[in-house]
Amino acid sequence: MRPGRHGYVRSAKAQDDVTELRWATSSTGSSGHRALTSLSQLLNSKTDQFDITVMPTPGAAASVRGFAGGQFDGYYGADVAFHEIANNGGRYEGFADQDHEQELVQSFWAYTLEVGLGVLAEDTDEIQSWQDLDGKPVFTSPAPWDTRAALERAMRAAGVEHEYVELDTGLAAQSLEDGTIEGMIIYTAGETSPSPWIQEALLSADINALNPNEEEMEMLSDAGIETVEVPNDTFDTDIGADAAVLVPFFYGFHVGTNVSEQGVYDMLVTIEENVGELAESDPSFSQVEADMVEMQLRGIRAAGETVPIHPGLAKFLREHDAWNEDWDGRIASMD
Repeated sequence: MRPGRHGYVRSAKAQDDVTELRWATSSTGSSGHRALTSLSQLLNSKTDQFDITVMPTPGAAASVRGFAGGQFDGYYGADVAFHEIANNGGRYEGFADQDHEQELVQSFWAYTLEVGLGVLAEDTDEIQSWQDLDGKPVFTSPAPWDTRAALERAMRAAGVEHEYVELDTGLAAQSLEDGTIEGMIIYTAGETSPSPWIQEALLSADINALNPNEEEMEMLSDAGIETVEVPNDTFDTDIGADAAVLVPFFYGFHVGTNVSEQGVYDMLVTIEENVGELAESDPSFSQVEADMVEMQLRGIRAAGETVPIHPGLAKFLREHDAWNEDWDGRIASMD
C-alpha cells in the first residue's frame, strides 16, 4: 500500500464492496471544492457503494498530478488541462514523458467554468477593454489553477500580454485597491454561481466586469474561443454592466479504471436521478440538471482525443442512445 493520511491510502476497492475514494479537488473556497463537497455528500447518502473523502489541493493541476501518481482515487480535471497534457506543454511540460501509476480518464463532466476580467469601477474611464491591461499587473488566479490557464489563453488570443502577479485569493480585492494589480479574474460556474472567493472580492471592493470590445471578440472567435454572457444579477453586487462576457471551459470530476465500469455507470445514474437535489445544493450543477446527457457530450467533444473515455460513461450514453460510435476506439481499457 502507498503512504497516506493515516499511514496508508485506502484502496479504491474496500471491504463489504464499498468503493472508498480519496477524491482530490481544488482548494477550500474554490468552485471545485464547493461542488465536489456537494457531489460527495449526495453519492455517499444515496448509495451504499461509495465512501468519498474530499481532498483539497492547491489547485486542479495538483489533483491531476496526484491522481496520476497514485496519491488519490479521483481528480478534478478540465478540457484545458487535457489539451496541455496532450501537447506536453504549459503547466504540464514533461508530464507525458513520466511514468504514471494511473491513467487519466474522463468519467463525469459537471459544468463549465466561465472566466473573464474585472477592474475597479473607478478605473473604468482608463481601462475599457482587455487590451488596456496590456503590460499591466493582473491576477488571473493562483499559478496551478485551470482558470488561470483558460483566461490567459483567451487574453493571448485577444492580444494582451499582461504581467502576472501571484496572490493569495483573499488578497485580490485589497490588491486592486492599493494598486498592486490593475485587473483580476472574475468567474462563475455553470453560468449561475460565482466562485466563493470571487463573491467575497466583489463584496469587498467596487469591481466592474471588464468585457472584451468588438475587435477583441472577433479575435477570440477567430481563435476558436467561445464567449457567453452571464447576467449582472448572477452576482451579489453590481458589476457595472448588464452582463459579464466570459469564456467557458469544461470541468469534470473524474475517476480512472480504479473504479469499475458498473461503478461509474451507477454513479452517473445516481447523479441523474438526484440532479435536482444536487443543483439545489450547488447551482454550479444547473447545466447537468438541464441536460445531463448533453453535458457529457459537450465535455467529451471539448476534450477531443486527449484522454480516454471511461467505459462506464460510454455505457451510460449508450443507454440514452447518445453514444457516438466514432468514439469506440477512445474507450479506456479496463485490463
